[in-house]
Amino acid sequence: MQSPPRNWAVAATATTGFSTRRPARPHPGGLILLATLLGLIAGLAGCTTGKVAPTAQEHHQPPVVAFQYTIPAPPPDPSLHDEAGELTPAEPDQFLEEELARFEALGDWDPAADSEEEINDTVYDFPVVMNKHVEFYLDYFQNDLRITFERWLARSGRYVPMIREKLREAGLPEDLAYLPMIESGYSLTAYSRARAVGPWQFMAPTARQYGLAINDYLDERRDPIRSTQAAINFLGDLYEEFGCWHLATAAYNAGGGRIRGAMRRFNSDDFWEISRNNHLALETRHYVPKLIAAIIIAKNPEEYGFDNIAYDEPLRYETLQVPRWTALEAVALAGDFELDELHDLNRQLRRLVTPPEQANYTLRLPQGSKQQVAAKLPRVRAVAEVEYRTHVVRRGDTLTGICNRYNINKTTLLKANSLRSEQLIIGQRLRIPTQKTAYVLLPEGADPQQAGLTGAGPDGLVLHKIKPGESMWVIARRYGVSIDTLAAWNDISDPRRIRAGQQLALYLKPAPGEKPVLAASGSKQPAGEQSQPEVTYYQVQGGDTLWSIARKFQTTAEMIRQWNQLNGDLIHPGKKLLIRLAELR
Repeated sequence: MQSPPRNWAVAATATTGFSTRRPARPHPGGLILLATLLGLIAGLAGCTTGKVAPTAQEHHQPPVVAFQYTIPAPPPDPSLHDEAGELTPAEPDQFLEEELARFEALGDWDPAADSEEEINDTVYDFPVVMNKHVEFYLDYFQNDLRITFERWLARSGRYVPMIREKLREAGLPEDLAYLPMIESGYSLTAYSRARAVGPWQFMAPTARQYGLAINDYLDERRDPIRSTQAAINFLGDLYEEFGCWHLATAAYNAGGGRIRGAMRRFNSDDFWEISRNNHLALETRHYVPKLIAAIIIAKNPEEYGFDNIAYDEPLRYETLQVPRWTALEAVALAGDFELDELHDLNRQLRRLVTPPEQANYTLRLPQGSKQQVAAKLPRVRAVAEVEYRTHVVRRGDTLTGICNRYNINKTTLLKANSLRSEQLIIGQRLRIPTQKTAYVLLPEGADPQQAGLTGAGPDGLVLHKIKPGESMWVIARRYGVSIDTLAAWNDISDPRRIRAGQQLALYLKPAPGEKPVLAASGSKQPAGEQSQPEVTYYQVQGGDTLWSIARKFQTTAEMIRQWNQLNGDLIHPGKKLLIRLAELR
């Protein structure tokens, strides 16, 4: 339960009497000298100081337990979205080592000046102080990190309005909207060396404690709305415990336990006094001055030389309830917008598909697209199809290595390229057959019950009866589709819970309507009887699969594999397959 709004405003105190604007420095040494002189005239810290008795009772927040639905991850499936390629290094981490080394070179910690409510006619509701450590970051952001900081300012335009509104509703300082700037640069895909994720850089245990789902299908640390609410609750709890925003934000970085321990050890509740003893990690000691400097510049960028920033448009979207297993690619097709645009609004979806644990999921859509998506999505159908990519042979390539790279067997690769041996030539172009799930929009007037994401209709339909020992992963691999697609076709909420004898429907792309060419049999037929050939050969067409061909001849894919001594399921256009008609009668 959320606490009632609290007033976090900082009481006005005397100003330090110097300008906080920092022009581009003429020389690094001048900065340190000037910062030292400024530190000598600085006053005391911005938070109320006092002593903490070592035996003082600690405040513990009851944990918030989030319901988790986790499906064990199957073996790697090439049809799934490559999440590893999506996560990006947290930008603030990239410069941290050099930054901390220079920060440490500033020397002993000065007591902070009094907190200021207003600097250069800019009002703050976070306790802003000025000392040589804050001055260091004002200079650092304007010079060494200028290009990166401009990018952070631009991104802030998308998220800060939403964050400030939620902070205002919770009664917290709205200046905390700039905390994600030093955490992630407002990147939803930021991933730190400590395995923190998202704009607020939550570690998994803390994220789950504050109600964020993390499982095979969701990572709500990357959801700007949900993670912001979790961060606000977390920060509110930290302030309620420590009673000081400098300590609360330091605890956000280091963890409450480390801050409690430091307060006991030095018998102080003053962040700046504790930091003078070098007990806290350098990364935590630099965190508060860095945040203060970011707030000062972000609220008055022109004063610090950041002119003409092209701020991103504020986050705007509509929502629509869609069925479980709905692929973002299908929604993008229905809405006629780019998949990347939709994905950016739903970064929490790790596999680009809605999670299976609930029948419907609230999806965010580009503003103005809800009506079209709602009308067209029932007509989007998923089909499995074969496509080819090209691999150019390089020095050192082997057939085995290429097969391992593309997850196909040698027989398939040899047949797809009409090769009789494994010998390769540098520069040779190989066709690599792959099966993927594609989405098509059926014409208007199609029966919604027969054309939805779960597919239907006589064309392309394959019925598979589950055998003892078969799993969804085995079946999906056999037919060249993803588990997500197979589950969506059959409205299965938990892929682990299938049973032998259960019938699954698959919707594979229909083969072109070409009739098979019959080969005459050498045997003689009795007079008056129509000649019936014993065998025929079917030439594979683009888009064919073993199962679509098997349907043409009312047989099974397994029989076709046996007749043609095929080791796998992939076939390539132009290949002639033997069909033993005599065995079908």
